[in-house]
Amino acid sequence: MTGPAIRVLVAEDQSAVRAGLVLILRSAPDIEVAGEAADGEQAVELARELRPDLVLMDVQMPRLDGVSATRAIVAEGLADVLVLTTFDLDEYVFGALRAGAAGFLLKNTEARDLLEAVRTVARGEGIVAPAVTRRLIAEFATARAPGTTSDPAVLEPLTRREREVLSCIGEGLPNALIAERLGMAEGTVKTHVSRLLGKLGLRSRVQAAVLAQELGIQREAP
Repeated sequence: MTGPAIRVLVAEDQSAVRAGLVLILRSAPDIEVAGEAADGEQAVELARELRPDLVLMDVQMPRLDGVSATRAIVAEGLADVLVLTTFDLDEYVFGALRAGAAGFLLKNTEARDLLEAVRTVARGEGIVAPAVTRRLIAEFATARAPGTTSDPAVLEPLTRREREVLSCIGEGLPNALIAERLGMAEGTVKTHVSRLLGKLGLRSRVQAAVLAQELGIQREAP
């Protein structure tokens, strides 16, 4: 392992499930369990106290649900949030997306995929479970109220390069592949992603992917 371990806060109200997640995470030498929370309020409190790199968040929890906890954690810039959900599509997933979650996984995800998802989000790249991706984007787009579809004009502040990066994000490409496709350093890609999120007023890469899909720019030529 090179570099510091990825510090993860596990927020899950079912003790047996939480113990299982902790066991999986601790099996990886590059991941450290920074703390455990049994409800949403505790998750926010511990995120403030521990400042983990990532919060693994269940959506259905007592006292404060996972969506509200995600919103608070993201708004305060405390950590990235990777949401765990039992269902591939429900109101919690849409709420978490709007709240700025960096990724979504189903609870039945294989251990190796969970670990890789944690690493992916820690690198600053959003992730959505394959079973969720297409339906999530389609449903999120159609769930908007009539007349509120994204206007292509929102892209006007972006440079040509930033639009190219956004189109790649819409295809679900990670930074390494975006760098390869566009012929730039991976660090430069990260800079472009950060800037375009700021210009578009988006909280996460997943939101950017949804926007790219909604505007139909995911297949634009570089």
